[in-house]
Amino acid sequence: MIDHNKIEQAVRLMLEGIGEDPEREGLKDTPSRIARMCEELYSGMAENAKTHLSRTFTVDSSEMVIEKDITFYSMCEHHILPFYGKAHIAYIPDGKVVGLSKLARTVEVFARRLQLQEQLTGQIADALMESMNPKGALVMLEAEHMCMTMRGVKKPGSRTMTLAKRGVFETDPALEERFFRMLGH
Repeated sequence: MIDHNKIEQAVRLMLEGIGEDPEREGLKDTPSRIARMCEELYSGMAENAKTHLSRTFTVDSSEMVIEKDITFYSMCEHHILPFYGKAHIAYIPDGKVVGLSKLARTVEVFARRLQLQEQLTGQIADALMESMNPKGALVMLEAEHMCMTMRGVKKPGSRTMTLAKRGVFETDPALEERFFRMLGH
């Protein structure tokens, strides 16, 4: 899916555009390195979260499951600069659960695309609801955005928090309160 030639051409043009010589020793291999990096950073474009969430296990319990502090790295689609932080996921099973590593893999699928944090949060919650059919899902992301840290307002340390609630989390405020108590927030 990644077109290495187009990326290399674009990087050469960008280097020329900022007044650099793409043929100088330190930059000569940069277009190729950037193309290979894009393969990794945007690997989520070719992945489907259902692949990770389709393997479930039957349970009798319908108690809340929380996976917290899932580290993620993504790229802002507005400035193509990184944003990174922690994802916290909760769901109420309805007869089936998924392996805990699959929740982290689901975060990765959506984070490894050009993204908006608000959109990323909702995509994770929607994928859980569509693939697992739980009674409800709640996803909270807290992230630092390099577009606010190294450019623009230059406010390092500021974090953006987003929340997506689905199913019973939308109708039962006590569940959301319990989630935040369990997170320690």
